[in-house]
Amino acid sequence: MPEFHAASEIDVSADALYDWHARPEALARLLPPWERIEIRAERGTIHDGDTKHLRLRKLGLAFNWLARHRDHVPGRQFIDEAEGGPFRTWVHTHRFHDLGPDRSRLEDIIRYELPFGWLGRTLLGKTVATDLQRTFAWRHRRTGFDLQRQAAGRYRRQRILIGGASGLVGSALSAYLGTAGHEVWSLVRRPARPEAREVHWDPDGGDLRVADVEGFDAVVHLGGANIAGGRWTKRYKETIRASRVDSTTLLAETLARLRKGPRVFLSASAVGMYGNRGDDPLDENSPPGTGFLPETCLAWEAATDAARAAGIRTVNLRIGVVLALRGGALGTMLTPFRLGVGGPLGDGRQFMSWIALEDLVGMIDFALQDDDLSGPVNATAPHPVRQGDFARTLGHVLRRPAILPAPAFAIRMALGEMGQALLLDGARVMPIAAARAGFPFLFPYLEDALRWELGAYAGSPGPGARKQNGTGASR
Repeated sequence: MPEFHAASEIDVSADALYDWHARPEALARLLPPWERIEIRAERGTIHDGDTKHLRLRKLGLAFNWLARHRDHVPGRQFIDEAEGGPFRTWVHTHRFHDLGPDRSRLEDIIRYELPFGWLGRTLLGKTVATDLQRTFAWRHRRTGFDLQRQAAGRYRRQRILIGGASGLVGSALSAYLGTAGHEVWSLVRRPARPEAREVHWDPDGGDLRVADVEGFDAVVHLGGANIAGGRWTKRYKETIRASRVDSTTLLAETLARLRKGPRVFLSASAVGMYGNRGDDPLDENSPPGTGFLPETCLAWEAATDAARAAGIRTVNLRIGVVLALRGGALGTMLTPFRLGVGGPLGDGRQFMSWIALEDLVGMIDFALQDDDLSGPVNATAPHPVRQGDFARTLGHVLRRPAILPAPAFAIRMALGEMGQALLLDGARVMPIAAARAGFPFLFPYLEDALRWELGAYAGSPGPGARKQNGTGASR
């Protein structure tokens, strides 16, 4: 039966490594973005008899995968065994070895058997071994990244309320904060389930009870209608603005009425604040641009004023283009690039201020911890690129040509004002406030960020995790 083995040394104690895996949110952090895996249900965590029900799509087929845990040894190991799924047999042993007070070894051992006997081994054996190598290199890197950030400096566990927790950034942030040991609650529009750590609100109707937001150490608001959800008709522009300004106003004013407010209120904003600014480097002190996006961002940030006036440390995070495979711009443009028909947008000279999802989540956590950080903070990588360079880099990572431009006139005809503002305009935004505060970027350069998100990297497991080995061998 084939056996796969991977091990990495992590610069934290074995107890901290085990605790990270034992938290319910760990599974979400360990699913690679390029795999189409959905968590359908979970019962318990990693104790004997606990289960996880996954839905996996591979090669055009869909599989239900039930994993049942057994042989749990607190602090040292647990095993999950598949009952149904794409493998005839799957037994995954997770082990945590103590190498000292601040060092441990993470070990994954998988014994598996492919379906269809010798035919399955012949047709799929090499592919499966390669996929396991790729996946577990990524998993070990992410584990090291998270634990490194959570072990740095004075790290406080907090009770955190998140608006927009089900979105692209919010779902990643919730899982990350959960594995760090925070108590994470979500603002939801439907009836709340307190056992699921939910708080009901109705931002359209101005409904949020003061009593429901008492006792939180931090509040994060990431909500807002999809800015690329359709042509910018007058009605949709009103929806974009209202979904941001009205909800933020309601939340800020409610926090201002609390007997004891949170230590920090972090509200999303966007680099759209700067408008179309050419090649000039822009920092948090640069004046806003003109047009719909800058005006919306100005009103969005002003909506936090009630919390700031009440003495709550308030951070306005001006977020750039988020590089994430499961949503956002990268997921949208991937198909044409993989087909070899991707290329620059317009003349390709406009600057694209981007940030890896991994760094955006880390920057939010950093802002929640750093008591000196407040006001506008640019959430962008320190090396913005021209759109043409972005296209060429993505093509290089995918090993595809990136030479077919999308003409500016065609973008304007198809998408109107939205296409002009989001695709053809640009701004060279620099993360000066975060850099001065000492935020450590994991992915300051575009190619590294793309390779991480697409699983197309090679080399060491990255900061916090030193790869020991990882082999897929049959025996």
